[in-house]
Amino acid sequence: MSLPTVAVLIPCHNEESAISKVVNDFRSALPSAKIYVYDNNSTDRTIALARAAGARVFHEPLQGKGNVVRRMFSDIEADVYVLVDGDDTYLAASAPHMVSTLLNDRLDMLNGTRITEIVAAYRRGHRTGNVLLSGLVRQIFGSRIKDMLSGYRIFSRRFVKSFPALSSGFEIETELTIHALELAMPIGEADTPYKDRPEGSASKLRTYSDGVRILRTIMMLIKNERPLFFFSVCGAILFAAAIILAIPIFIEFHRTHLVPRFPTAILATGLVTLSFLSLSCGLILDSVARGRKEIKRMIYLSVPIWQNEVNS
Repeated sequence: MSLPTVAVLIPCHNEESAISKVVNDFRSALPSAKIYVYDNNSTDRTIALARAAGARVFHEPLQGKGNVVRRMFSDIEADVYVLVDGDDTYLAASAPHMVSTLLNDRLDMLNGTRITEIVAAYRRGHRTGNVLLSGLVRQIFGSRIKDMLSGYRIFSRRFVKSFPALSSGFEIETELTIHALELAMPIGEADTPYKDRPEGSASKLRTYSDGVRILRTIMMLIKNERPLFFFSVCGAILFAAAIILAIPIFIEFHRTHLVPRFPTAILATGLVTLSFLSLSCGLILDSVARGRKEIKRMIYLSVPIWQNEVNS
């Protein structure tokens, strides 16, 4: 079997101050790798500088990192995929060790855990949001990833070609993580230095609006992948609200044997009914989700690990 082929995938939007260095650094770190830059409607010199640095440049017109990642995963054929942001905040020198770890340990995803003491590199709002969102995912799907929102990851061919990318924006990292956790793929993490952006480069991540989108994505994935848990929680909330409303009614009935608050009594009864309907939906959808998971698992296993297995 020939040596595994490596592709470096760099999504970009207005990164003229960093893209040349990113391409050159990864060419030095991974000399045999092919480097692909996917431009996402840049209005500066990103495309020209990426080409001048020797990268293969393509264009994705649909705005958003998730759209770019989906296009890259569908277009590029390789055995190992290195996904990294084009803002020169991640260390290219970590890539050889990360690639060898993925291959030697036969992993499907290796996540680059960001290590930094530079305040400007990892703003407090971003750090806090990452801790909260990663903690929520760990509680629901398992404690296997510490830095869920890292933009530096290594993937196997099997992962890339079986990943149903649905996100359009920065929530793509959340979708990548939960997909790996839910299918119980072999995954790992490796510490990698993280630094601030070069002068002239600005973050495209909007702390609050993108944070809300990521949280919404997590909730949707919980509903889709863990419907019994999701609808049980909804049912418990409805049932608790019904009990709170019903307590004064029971107290009044015990004291006077009368039910003077008919609207409240009807509302409490309706909430109890809805809580049981929510639990029933969760039980039914849990069977559906299990069937979907089995199908995704079979598709994942049907993808050859090595590209030359396809071509032979």
